[in-house]
Amino acid sequence: MQGPLQNRMGKQCREILCMIFGELNAAQRHTIILMQPISNRATRTFMDFETVSAAMDGICGIYEKKLKELNPTVHNITYDISDLYKFIDSLTDMSALVFDPSINAYIPYDRQWIKQRAFQHLKKLASQYS
Repeated sequence: MQGPLQNRMGKQCREILCMIFGELNAAQRHTIILMQPISNRATRTFMDFETVSAAMDGICGIYEKKLKELNPTVHNITYDISDLYKFIDSLTDMSALVFDPSINAYIPYDRQWIKQRAFQHLKKLASQYS
């Protein structure tokens, strides 16, 4: 049987573990990217992904597709993170909705969050190939 102090300490430990592992598991959450490329409202669209990582891959893929359209004769297209940031900033709107199972709802994030997550994602990919 646990006393009140043990219950409080147990609760604090659980909260700390949830914060730590919640952040780690955040990458595994269903993610919806909302996007409006130009000011015409008819261009609004969304893409949904099983994970935040997959969403970041999707955003990079959209940018890479645009680069290929702009440079059809170039076979090996390279870009750096600042180019990706400029692309994201050039869109009329971009945001993300990430599912949080603890509240059974989606949490909205702005383009700054998307840029930070894209950077973390690409950094992780780069470390895997180095």
